[in-house]
Amino acid sequence: METEPCCEEHKDPVVEPTEPEAISESADRDSRTKLPCGSVEEGEELCGKEPAETERCAEESKSTEIKSPSDPEQESGGTECKEQKKLKKTNSWKVVRFQDPSQDDDVLERDSLAESLFPEYALKEWTTSTFEELFVAEDWQDITEDRLLRKKVLESSAPNALSPTWGQEVSVKMQCVLEDRTVVEKDCKLLFVIGEGDVNQALEECVIAMQQGEITLLLADSQYAYGLLGREPDIPAWAPLLYQLQLLDIREKPDLLTLPIADRIRIGNQKRERGNFHFQREEYCLAARAYCMALDMLTTRCKDGINGSVKAEEEEVQEYRVKCLNNLAAAQLKLEQYDEALHTSRDVLTLEPNNVKALYRTGKLLSDMGEYKEAMEVLKKALKLEPATKAIHVELSKLVRRQSGGNDTQEWKAKPAEMLGDNVAPFVVLSKKKPSGISWKFILGALVVALASLVTSLILTARN
Repeated sequence: METEPCCEEHKDPVVEPTEPEAISESADRDSRTKLPCGSVEEGEELCGKEPAETERCAEESKSTEIKSPSDPEQESGGTECKEQKKLKKTNSWKVVRFQDPSQDDDVLERDSLAESLFPEYALKEWTTSTFEELFVAEDWQDITEDRLLRKKVLESSAPNALSPTWGQEVSVKMQCVLEDRTVVEKDCKLLFVIGEGDVNQALEECVIAMQQGEITLLLADSQYAYGLLGREPDIPAWAPLLYQLQLLDIREKPDLLTLPIADRIRIGNQKRERGNFHFQREEYCLAARAYCMALDMLTTRCKDGINGSVKAEEEEVQEYRVKCLNNLAAAQLKLEQYDEALHTSRDVLTLEPNNVKALYRTGKLLSDMGEYKEAMEVLKKALKLEPATKAIHVELSKLVRRQSGGNDTQEWKAKPAEMLGDNVAPFVVLSKKKPSGISWKFILGALVVALASLVTSLILTARN
């Protein structure tokens, strides 16, 4: 849901191309000159941020359009049917969401922070009380035993109202403020599945303790919200949060096989963006989990009819699956799950054989595992697709040294551009220095010998 996972330099033996692909569409466009994939290994890696396929949205327009592969930017005069399939990426309360274009009015309402969603509940707790006072107030209930998550019911629900359970989908009206009452989150209809990590822990824990129709205040310590890192640019580190919540609806999680492809794309992209958010925060386990859930949604297993429209949607699903798989491989590398990362990278190549990021990852992992022959073939293919990418040359140089038993006098050197053509087979060049005439060491030695002979002759002459 959130954007741009960013990664530190990687010092493990395996290079991680930085995607949480989450990581930007602009990175894909830049891939003609450098790989959008890897966190840096000893300064030799490809790019500093990953997932490199992430769509940047926190600072971008709220109406950024997500185009399917069948509807490229250059293509003009698209059909009305294609226009209807475009998803709009919005910035609802600083969290990336994908909306149907027909919901523009709803999107505007969600993004507006000017008016309160609960005007009738402008209470002292919501307006002026310090959080320190609320954490010890007697009329608040503790949701957790550590007293770091507390709630106060403003309006009770009906006597027989239902409470949600883990795995159910809920609809919530919510707004959130810092202690200085700066509004940082707001949504008139927030949909999420409890237990899937779509929102922070505070919201999940509170909603499961509510009943349908209930309106409550929620006070959350930073440990249940955004913790040490906060959330740039609006939530500082270690910031507690105060929510107003209303549980609007509870329902079972929709069956995947009954959802239209368009809905699966939308939900899958939201989970992918959530994975990017965790990747940027270096929460790699949570990121990998989010990417796996996104992959579960981004599937075309359904009973939809086979026609041109469905085929275009299936191509779009495949495009997003490639991004999720690349992001997942990056997270697995961070977790040092090298076998899993190799398997995931090969899944990418099954869908997109010329994906340079996956080729580079696969080649590097195979090289590190001692599979030199296969690694050479994969890296040669990557080099043919991206001959100007320095990281591929670096990895090929390492591979050649490993094949030669670590002899540093051998190195990979690319052929001249005019000779490259379709043949990019690596070759070993022995490092030899050209002879530069008479060696200075030889001259110095001769001088020393001559001087010694002169001294010896003088001594003998003096004695005689």
